[in-house]
Amino acid sequence: MAAPKTVLDRDDMRRTLVRIAHEIVEKNSDPAQLALVGIHRRGAFLAARIKQLLDDLLELDIPAGSIDIAFYRDDVATRPDQPVVHASDVPFDLAGRTVVIVDDVLFTGRTVRAAIEALFDYGRPSRVQLAVLADRGHRELPFRPDYVGKNLPTARGERVNVHLDELDGEDSVTITGAPA
Repeated sequence: MAAPKTVLDRDDMRRTLVRIAHEIVEKNSDPAQLALVGIHRRGAFLAARIKQLLDDLLELDIPAGSIDIAFYRDDVATRPDQPVVHASDVPFDLAGRTVVIVDDVLFTGRTVRAAIEALFDYGRPSRVQLAVLADRGHRELPFRPDYVGKNLPTARGERVNVHLDELDGEDSVTITGAPA
């Protein structure tokens, strides 16, 4: 297998998240109705970072939470291992809000479908938007993100790896080739 190719380093990631935060502000005329919900695990950490950027930009305290989609996945019954479950935390009312779901990598769209289903168990937002750090294509479901950090054309067998300081001790996005 070839060495990982770095497509975003620490500074690239910081700039990318700043740009996404600015795009969220530009696209939403009523920032007081915004909320962020990150998909466990890495999406939750990215949502917390974007929340801080939005709070600073808007001088508001944007509500943020996280959801676990382990039991909403359409492949939960066919997976060989038990899902790792994290606590969901949506400590605000969704009604009337524009909720931005945040994830690290958009691939087939199945995680997004599960996240929307999980989100609606907490209430009915007026709008749902999607922010992803990386969009690698190969969609199986008809989802398109509202905010994209980086489009990464990949082969189906390649893997996009997101490393975050909070979990991995570094910030980077790499692509590794398919095992031979």
